[in-house]
Amino acid sequence: MAKTINKFTDLIVWQKAHSLMLKIYSLTNLMPKEEKFNITSQIRRSAASASANIAEGFGRYHYQENIQFCRQARGSLEETVNHIIAIRDLKYAPMDECNNLLNNCDEVRLLINGYVNSIKKAQLNDSTSK
Repeated sequence: MAKTINKFTDLIVWQKAHSLMLKIYSLTNLMPKEEKFNITSQIRRSAASASANIAEGFGRYHYQENIQFCRQARGSLEETVNHIIAIRDLKYAPMDECNNLLNNCDEVRLLINGYVNSIKKAQLNDSTSK
């Protein structure tokens, strides 16, 4: 039986995005101090934005609004990917740690896409039951 989703924290997609954000914060603790207001700030904002947009979309009353926030979350996730690649290529953090984070991003992207598909399916079911 499927687990009932009562709040955004019940969503696996949000849990994984939140976990990614926590890992990004840990990664940025390794960054040079001169990057504090540059890439460190940018990657923290983009990672936090991904999970925040999933949460905000969950709180919306319309399917399309939720989907739009998921699209914004996906955009923030891609920005995070860009920053991880930059951090890796600038050798600000270990390559294996960066590659693990990129794999986490791939997982979150797949979950966002699956969540969007489930929202679309729920919308279709809702519209055909009326």
